[in-house]
Amino acid sequence: MSVPRVEVTPAAEALLRKMQDLHGPLLFHQSGGCCDGSAPMCFPRGDFRVGQEDVYLGDIVRTPFYMSGPQFQLWRHTHLTVDVVPGRGSGFSVEAPEGVRFLIRSRLFTDDEYRALEQEGPPLKGPQH
Repeated sequence: MSVPRVEVTPAAEALLRKMQDLHGPLLFHQSGGCCDGSAPMCFPRGDFRVGQEDVYLGDIVRTPFYMSGPQFQLWRHTHLTVDVVPGRGSGFSVEAPEGVRFLIRSRLFTDDEYRALEQEGPPLKGPQH
């Protein structure tokens, strides 16, 4: 993918590496649901089942990032950056016991970025890992 759809801040990368050391391979899922909908949930890879409608946006630090299909339709023009902030989220994400939580910072793709993504075709759906 020439234009990344998802990236990570240095602070979130450090936390993600720590969580990988504790829990093994992980995955992110962004549901857009009612509880902490703007916070990506990070799970041990075997503890979350990726659905056929979930969209694979790419890997960050060897960790696949998925978004629900309906949420992707709303955010398809948006570049995501995973960050970390103090405080506990309301989900079951692996970082919760650390007193911090992952969250999404976003910006719209530039016209050039979006054109490049459109030329590549739609992102893949369903399990990739």
